[in-house]
Amino acid sequence: MNTPISTAPARYGALAMALHWVLALGIVCAFLVGWYMSDLPLSPMRLKLFNWHKWAGITILALSGFRLLWRLIKRPPADVPMPIWQARAAHAVHWLLYLSFFAVPLAGWAYSSAAGFRVVWFGVLPLPNLVPIDKALAEQLKELHSLLAWGLAGLVALHVAGALKHQFIDKDGLIQRMLPGR
Repeated sequence: MNTPISTAPARYGALAMALHWVLALGIVCAFLVGWYMSDLPLSPMRLKLFNWHKWAGITILALSGFRLLWRLIKRPPADVPMPIWQARAAHAVHWLLYLSFFAVPLAGWAYSSAAGFRVVWFGVLPLPNLVPIDKALAEQLKELHSLLAWGLAGLVALHVAGALKHQFIDKDGLIQRMLPGR
């Protein structure tokens, strides 16, 4: 059974596309920097990467808030016809992605707070600590942040795999809705 076709626009708007691709790039870069820096010995480079990672996380958090607000205000394009289970799976992955866009940076921010390292966005704007300094809590939040980040990576992989399936197997044009141009 296919999902019904509505009168929603066939493509996402320019702002939605820009937010999608900027966040995609930011999330991939933040993940790779986090993965790389986690095994570095204490050094000026590791401290610099930690700051970049935090700045990226807070930027992702802020842009995600704006993206969610925009998504709630601006109706997305109608789903392309597909079996109902695929539509439900796609919607579930999308909402889990949105949840992760908030959970991962918030867990990282809380970890930094508990570890006693205040987040100063771009070295200019000091952000409040989310939790009191507590080394035991910091260890738990570090693990949570890592697990959530890997979960987000898995969701991103599912999202990309679904988009590629639609592009190369179904050939239904779904991926064109999020690509700039005509």
